[in-house]
Formats: sequence, C-alpha cells, structure tokens
Amino acid sequence: MYDSIVAGSGAAGSVLARRLAESGRKVLVLERRPHIGGNCYDEKDACGIVIHKYGPHIFHTNDEEVFAFLSRFTTWRLFGHEVVADVYGKRIPIPFNLNTLYEVYEEEAAKRLEQILIQEYGEGSRVPIMKLKENPNPQVKAIADYVYENIFLHYTMKQWGQTPEQISAEVTGRVPVLISHDNRYFQDTYQGVPEDGYTAMFARMLDHPGITVRTSDDCKAHLTFTERQTLFDGEAFTGPIVYTGAPDELFDCMYGRLPYRSLDFRFEHYDRASFQGRSVVNYTVSEAYTRITEFKYLTGQEDADGTTIVKEYPFAYTGAEGEVPYYAILNEENEALYRKYVEKTEPYGNVYLLGRLAEYKYYNIDAIVKRALEMADAIRR
Repeated sequence: MYDSIVAGSGAAGSVLARRLAESGRKVLVLERRPHIGGNCYDEKDACGIVIHKYGPHIFHTNDEEVFAFLSRFTTWRLFGHEVVADVYGKRIPIPFNLNTLYEVYEEEAAKRLEQILIQEYGEGSRVPIMKLKENPNPQVKAIADYVYENIFLHYTMKQWGQTPEQISAEVTGRVPVLISHDNRYFQDTYQGVPEDGYTAMFARMLDHPGITVRTSDDCKAHLTFTERQTLFDGEAFTGPIVYTGAPDELFDCMYGRLPYRSLDFRFEHYDRASFQGRSVVNYTVSEAYTRITEFKYLTGQEDADGTTIVKEYPFAYTGAEGEVPYYAILNEENEALYRKYVEKTEPYGNVYLLGRLAEYKYYNIDAIVKRALEMADAIRR
C-alpha cells in the first residue's frame, strides 16, 4: 500500500511527505502524538485564545522558494516580531541594538558609542557577543560587558544549564549586537505566523490522495531493524523511511541517551485585556523562567476578552513520560555519540534522518523546510 514511510508530522515530516506524494509516491505518515504539526501545533484553549502548545513559533525567512511552498497552504499574518528583555524591571529591545544604547546610556554617551560601533563594524552588521568582547576599545568592551552580563550570561545559563564556556559557538553566535536602529528580533523579509494557524497549514499540506496519516501511532511499533534489512510490520521494506525524532530513541538508546534540553510550559489565563502589552518578554537576569509569551499579540486576537500567557522553564531532558526534547546540546562528546547512531542507520541504505532532533542540530522553521524539500528531491530521483 505504501512505498514511503515518514515518522513525524511536524514541519520536516509534513513538507517531505507532500513533496514525495506530489512525485507519485504513496506515503504513510506515522505520528505518535494525537495531533499533527509537531512542536508547531496550535489550538484554541478553554478560553478561546489560540495558543502554541509547545512554545511560540514565529516563521521568518529570506528564502523565496520556502515562502512560496508554504504559501500554497496558508495565507499569512505578517509582522515585524519584536522582543524586549526585562533587565531588573527595565525593558529594553533585543537583540541589543542602537536603540537599546539610548535606553541604557545617557543621550550624549549613546551618540558617541553609536558612532564608534558604526565605525568599527559597519551599519547594519550583526556582531556576536563573544566577538564584541574581544574588541580592545574600552568603550566597546563596556558595551559588550553590559550585554554579556545582562542579556547573555544568566539567560543562557538558565536555557542550557551550562556555563558560557561550555556552550558551543553556534549558540553564542545567535546572540548578536545589531548595529542598526531596527528593533525587530529577525531581519528577514518575511516574518509572521500562518493566518489560520500552523495546524491548519499542515493539515492542508497533508491533505493529498497519496498521503495517509495515522496519529497516536508510534513508528517503533512497526519498525524492526535486523542485521541486513528494515522490516515494517514484520515484512521487508525497501522504500525510504524518513525519521524525524531523536535517533537514540529509535535504537532504544543502545549507546546511551543523547542529551537534549526540554521545557516546562506553564499556561496562565487572565480575565483582563492584557498581561504584558506585547508578545514576548525575555527574563535575562531574574526569574526561573526564560520568557513569557502573550499569544494574542502573535495571532491577531488583540481584541479578545481575556488573555493567555505561557512561562517557559528549561530543564534537562531525561526521557521520562511527558517530557519533550527540544534542543540538542552541542559539544564534541555529544556529537560523537550522535555519529554512532547515524552510523547505525547507514547499512540499511533506506533510513533517513531529518530535522532538529534527528540531525541533532538547531534549525529555524525555514531551514528545515528547505532541508525537507531537498531531501525529498534527492529521494525521488
């Protein structure tokens, strides 16, 4: 009945399944959760507010192909996403930019520092915080020290459960100082959320005669790996099997568990017009949580009665019931362990790993869509 199997119905699995189906393949999508959409899943809560169950997801991209592909399945609520940091009760724009200078320093000092930063790095540039700290100019170093202490250090330790010295350059590179007056969190051409929500977008994507979707159905209940071949429900299966989950769990953690960070989302509803007056506030120096998201400002429900927020508490993923792995912890030891699981798949020739968890790396939504399109094209050749 099927010549291709996709485990997972998030961005990676849904995009790849659609691309394969449009090439004439019969695709079975197995989703162990009771819903499609992966971590992008959204729904109305008991009070009628659309929430992102697994934390806020704001789509952003400069990639025309990716934007065009997704736009086949949704219209968009496009906006410039802005985030502020709560630094000891004072809210300042992040990433730290030239506007933030004027929030932190007196006007004359801010003007002087602005010219120094533009001269040193060029207007419009993004400078990783660790690179800024290396600047020998004491005035630039003072800015770097402020950003490091008040925006990067404590937030990063909460998020990753590590000291800054233990955190990979890939992570620190995502904490820039922006040499511009652009308060947007992203500088991409397109940014926003699907008008009807992510779940509706993926439902349309998976609505194809060549795709069968089974929710609450774990691929591990069907797949067996012998020494020489993969079996599906006990019979040899030679078509592509694309797996989007954690690869250690696919093989029962036989070499040990891959470390991921997880998040405890605590939702709260308030019978008032607004909680914080904006979509996202990061708590970079205080509180046990990392940020608060107020969903109505993302989804366009500003006029709704009442409001729903979520607080995010990071912790180390253990594999316990109900926990969800979100972020790979990148270092040489973990990457070496990951490679052992990759090597475990290689003899079969038809097992593909796709996505944040499966590839043990950080992907934005647009990057994983691009990756899924490319993998599908490679498979169907």
